[in-house]
Amino acid sequence: MNAALAAAAHGLIGVRFRLHGRDPATGLDCVGLVAEAMRSAGFAPVVPIGYSLRSAEPDRLLPFARLSGLIVEPRSPDILLVRVNAVQQHLLIATATGFIHAHAGIGRVVLMPGACPWPIARGWRVSHHKED
Repeated sequence: MNAALAAAAHGLIGVRFRLHGRDPATGLDCVGLVAEAMRSAGFAPVVPIGYSLRSAEPDRLLPFARLSGLIVEPRSPDILLVRVNAVQQHLLIATATGFIHAHAGIGRVVLMPGACPWPIARGWRVSHHKED
């Protein structure tokens, strides 16, 4: 778990959910949450536009992970791509006590304590290279 990323995500708890949201002032979705937490922690995310997480294959989004400096890490990832169901994927940020994510049903960014309830499709750690 990257402490700076987790702390930045923690600071976003309570921000309202907004599909394709990229600004905490107006709302974030799961991609926006990861991007904003990465920016706040000093990283340089590359964010897709016009995407859908409702797809059976996440491969279309994988180039953005590489461009953002994310490194595949299946054992102890900072960022997880999970399968909520057969055709819906979702991004989570790992913390010491659980996972932070943009919860559409609740309408806010929340902390989900404990283990991840969904199958993990991919996991990454943030690179140690921050913006200059």
